[in-house]
Amino acid sequence: MGLLYINNHPVDTAIFDFDGTLALMNIDFGLMRSCILNLIASYGIDPASFGQSFVLELIDEAERIIGQSSRMLEEEFRNEAYRLIEEIEVEAAGRGRLFEKTKYLFDALKEESIGVGIITRNCRKALFTVFPDITSYCRVVITREDVRKVKPHPEQIQLAIQRLGAEVRRTIMIGDHPLDIETGRRGSTLTAGVLTGNFKKQDFTKARADIVLAQAADLLEYLSPGPSPD
Repeated sequence: MGLLYINNHPVDTAIFDFDGTLALMNIDFGLMRSCILNLIASYGIDPASFGQSFVLELIDEAERIIGQSSRMLEEEFRNEAYRLIEEIEVEAAGRGRLFEKTKYLFDALKEESIGVGIITRNCRKALFTVFPDITSYCRVVITREDVRKVKPHPEQIQLAIQRLGAEVRRTIMIGDHPLDIETGRRGSTLTAGVLTGNFKKQDFTKARADIVLAQAADLLEYLSPGPSPD
């Protein structure tokens, strides 16, 4: 059994973000946000009052407001909002692709008995569209359908660690967004930023990532094989 050594700290579990970290999906978040704001406006709510919240948090806040007057309308809004964003995610996934070394990375970690999991704010259908055999490489996949609160709330990473039977102090969270670093820090794990998304090294340094990688597969450079048998 091998271990990853991150700043001299032994790690035997790696939790990955998906989009931008293991795969390229090119989701049009501008379109997604616009669709949700238009939906919110159709319920008589001024969308300008929502600021720059992420789309899922935007939906949550609108739900809360609508629910104050009608539980039925709250459920109607939620169903339509998630239908809209899933449609955009799945369409993008149909044009998406895994990064070249993703399967190699998972095979190499499995060979060394490093536990692996994936956590994502995306829907399960989009993941399986891009990576149909995902469960052959990674037995723990936590999408937004599996939790009440998505990252950067620590619920997803805590659930992944629990299902892997891992220890927080021997786990690293890897992602292409400073939000992933926040998730790991809130979950008390080590963290790694990757430069395959839209952020630069200084963004991850500012977020206090433990390491920054050019790509997720570079995590293997931190792998130290276990002792040879006598």
